[in-house]
Amino acid sequence: MSGVSLKELGLDREESGDDVAVPFTLDRLGCRGRAVRLSDAFHQIVTAHKYPAPVARVLGEAVLLAALVGSSLKFEGRFILQSQTDGPVNMIVVDLEAPDGLRGYARFDANAIEKAIQEKQTDTASLLGSGSLAMTIDQGPNTERYQGIVEIDGNGLATAAHHYFGQSEQILTAVRLAVAEHSVKGSAAPRWRAGGMMVQFVPQTGGQPVADLPGGDDPELGERPISDPDNWVEAKSLFSTLSDAELVDPELSAEKLLFRLFNEKGVRVFEPLALMARCSCSADRTEAMLAANFTDKERHDMAVDGEIEVVCEFCSAAYYFNPNQFQVD
Repeated sequence: MSGVSLKELGLDREESGDDVAVPFTLDRLGCRGRAVRLSDAFHQIVTAHKYPAPVARVLGEAVLLAALVGSSLKFEGRFILQSQTDGPVNMIVVDLEAPDGLRGYARFDANAIEKAIQEKQTDTASLLGSGSLAMTIDQGPNTERYQGIVEIDGNGLATAAHHYFGQSEQILTAVRLAVAEHSVKGSAAPRWRAGGMMVQFVPQTGGQPVADLPGGDDPELGERPISDPDNWVEAKSLFSTLSDAELVDPELSAEKLLFRLFNEKGVRVFEPLALMARCSCSADRTEAMLAANFTDKERHDMAVDGEIEVVCEFCSAAYYFNPNQFQVD
């Protein structure tokens, strides 16, 4: 998987657009990473619930982080990101079903959110507070889960991700996450957009990221200058010039943004990976859950006007069942 040099192409190829994860490498700096752009996928996730705007932004950052890390899985399975904290947004769960399905939801204290809005304390760090961030890889039945947990210390998700990769994976990592509402011509209501980027310094020996990014072991990279710490300093310096506006700009593709940031550092991009909002809930799965986890009496007690209603926490889909339809052994 050799990738494509943007400088050689002069951007004369079709750009990836939205709802994608674009892997890239910085040949001369020994780095690799991903850029994620979400439009319809994130808008669908966030509008499945009536989230206040500050909650939607925090959820958007979590969805971006899950996409940046989880989209690199090379097998069927799930990447699950979950935060539990003491702030107004006290729990977030994002689930990426490989290779492309995203879903997520946030639990929050409505009164605390209203107070935060009044006090203008609606940044992600303030809304999350302190707690933990867990990243889990589930490869399916008959396999062991891989889970890493890091503290959220009141500095937000990006900082927690830095700590996670530095402590758990021993990989120097920089992450940027941005979420915004964007006005669409011809539409009265704005739409949500999200953009993020992650850059990692590739070690010559030692740890590996949770899931390897394409290009890391590409023989065409040759002798990379990955042992020089100044390369990481330079990569971070360039990365720090990235603005939130650039990350969510609908007119600025991931390829154009990478060229703008790193065109003199041998940036190469790989095939974009499509992402979409997709919930794994279904009537059959919900029926099986009710049959396996509850007694006949409990199911009858759940019923209102003769029906059991189950609403998916992720996509808000509602499923209805007759308590008498379940077989009793």
